Amino acid sequence: MRQDIHFANITVDCKDAKQLCDFYASLLGWEQCEMFGHPAARGEHFQLLFIGETDYVPPVWPEQPGAQQKQMHFDFQVPDVPAAVRRAESLGATVTPDQFGGPHFTTLLDPAGHPFCLCAQH
Repeated sequence: MRQDIHFANITVDCKDAKQLCDFYASLLGWEQCEMFGHPAARGEHFQLLFIGETDYVPPVWPEQPGAQQKQMHFDFQVPDVPAAVRRAESLGATVTPDQFGGPHFTTLLDPAGHPFCLCAQH
């Protein structure tokens, strides 16, 4: 393992950086902080950094030709998917109309429109 480089954070573009930071910090139970002058949520091993972009366009999911595509999404493992979905919805997430995970995972959109999945813990 290299000692001169370390994974630090994932940067998430959005319209409202503070709102999305509040959402993920609450969802994950992480501490809120600031990095490089922007809101961030700090977990045990890395951080999510949120950058507000005035021209942000949320992705369309499922993907559609000619529309803004998602470029990544988060998967979170949880012990109880339905309970985690209810909690995420109470924080501002929305369940997508199209679901492909059966009992294994549920896809939601965060307040900025990024898809993420709540997956059954293995």
